[in-house]
Amino acid sequence: MSGHAYDLETTYLSLAADGEVAELPVGPDFWETIGSNPKLRGALVSAYRMDADWTSWEMHPHGDEVLILLEGRATMILDQDGAEHRGEMSAGSTLVVPAGAWHRAIVPEPCRLMVITFGEGTQHRPVA
Repeated sequence: MSGHAYDLETTYLSLAADGEVAELPVGPDFWETIGSNPKLRGALVSAYRMDADWTSWEMHPHGDEVLILLEGRATMILDQDGAEHRGEMSAGSTLVVPAGAWHRAIVPEPCRLMVITFGEGTQHRPVA
């Protein structure tokens, strides 16, 4: 796979423990079918443009998630054991979301986020 440039917003990359990298093209049912994707063998690397607050919480049960804000500003809200914690992020900052913590983003200005996560088993719930 070396030598190929990727847009992490349209093609996610799966990093296997043995060092192999697999391409995961993103389609409308990506998250609904992630558990049955044979190419997902470890950490998932992706990027997102965000210009609005998240309308749902998400949670990754199988591993911590690394969030790297590339541009803009965002506030990550983590719900851990019923208590909310806020992490203010600006360009260049990194936040680690512990495995099993529900989280969502408040987006005061457009931003771009790079994510490294163990995506299998990802769950969503609406913001109340």
